[in-house]
Amino acid sequence: MPTDRPKIICHMTSSLDGGLHPSRYTTSSDGTSKDWTALYEQLHDSMDADGWIVGRVTMAEMAKGDSATAPAGATVERPVHIANPAAESYAVTVDRSAKLHFGAGDVGGDHVVVLLGGDVSDAHLAELAASGVSYVVSDAAEIDLPAALATLKRDFGIETLLLEGGGGINGTFLAAGLVDELSVVMTPALDGGSGAESIVKFDDGLKGKVTLSLTGCEQLAHGVVHLRYAVAAA
Repeated sequence: MPTDRPKIICHMTSSLDGGLHPSRYTTSSDGTSKDWTALYEQLHDSMDADGWIVGRVTMAEMAKGDSATAPAGATVERPVHIANPAAESYAVTVDRSAKLHFGAGDVGGDHVVVLLGGDVSDAHLAELAASGVSYVVSDAAEIDLPAALATLKRDFGIETLLLEGGGGINGTFLAAGLVDELSVVMTPALDGGSGAESIVKFDDGLKGKVTLSLTGCEQLAHGVVHLRYAVAAA
């Protein structure tokens, strides 16, 4: 396990055919479909992580903010701004193009940290700071994920993060060798949608990039199975 970055556990829920959105799932035979999400959240809490990380699209559903003008004369810090040094849990998002706006500095009590590309404007950084949001700016326009994760560990004290994004960000992290464990809450359901998103998507495929080793298989309530795999570079 790398020591210069947080441990990353990709924690996801899925239908048997790979769908990620329970609203489309077939129902359970015992009528307890709504309990699948509760099981997922219980497992989330049991992993005792310092926070979770998602991509821009997933975070946009929770950010709920509008573009705002920062106070005149606001000081802009680069490359790191820590808005809440006393935070105990974190909601981290990757926002390469600086499109997210936040109505508050936390999501469900978890302090927000945004990972940004180096070409982000001072105005956007000032807006984030005014909203109580922390951020990490990469040196280059493209986000250097290993460096950003190292900053999260060094400057924020984050030791473990749950990667809970869509297939795109999950695939990017896996291809970059930044995922240490895969945790899948497999529900007894089918999605059936022709455009259903899978747990992992990566345009070039992941063959030759990662190997998975089963470390746990636990049958839970309501027909749910929790699978855990160690992830290593191929």
